[in-house]
Amino acid sequence: MKLLALSDLHGDYSHVGSILDKAGDIDAVLIAGDITDFGPDEKALEVLGMFKVPVLAVPGNCDNPSLLKILDENENTINLHNSSHTIGDLTFIGLGGSNPTPFNTPFELSEKKIGEYVGTLLSRSKGRLILLSHAPPKNTTDKLPHGNVGSAALERYLKRFDLIVCGHIHEA
Repeated sequence: MKLLALSDLHGDYSHVGSILDKAGDIDAVLIAGDITDFGPDEKALEVLGMFKVPVLAVPGNCDNPSLLKILDENENTINLHNSSHTIGDLTFIGLGGSNPTPFNTPFELSEKKIGEYVGTLLSRSKGRLILLSHAPPKNTTDKLPHGNVGSAALERYLKRFDLIVCGHIHEA
């Protein structure tokens, strides 16, 4: 299965067409959040409409939680936030938003809630597991000058996944 992973578009979709051209034939698209830049939610429809294959997506911390409704209602999009979806022998588990930031962004979840969501999804899932998360696990691709800022809850589940697709940390 050939997947195209995107993250942190922040409402600028001008380069997505050229990425699609370079990618060639793909089976699905994974979008790891920050689809818009603090809205409006309907802006996401522009990028979601560019794909002819299934799109599995989660919102990021700069997306409003109300974006979940757009992801739910769009025809070729699977809202993966706090959900799982299986394609062939791959099970995708999704988590939108991020662990708390110093910026008080629209979609932040406590570490406790992140752990509960992912733990519950893992308990119901088997096979080859892929995590689609906006936030990275702590001590992975999350290093900033003042330290690691990823999710400690996700770090606890790191070894349970065959692949983790995330975004959030632009410097990574």
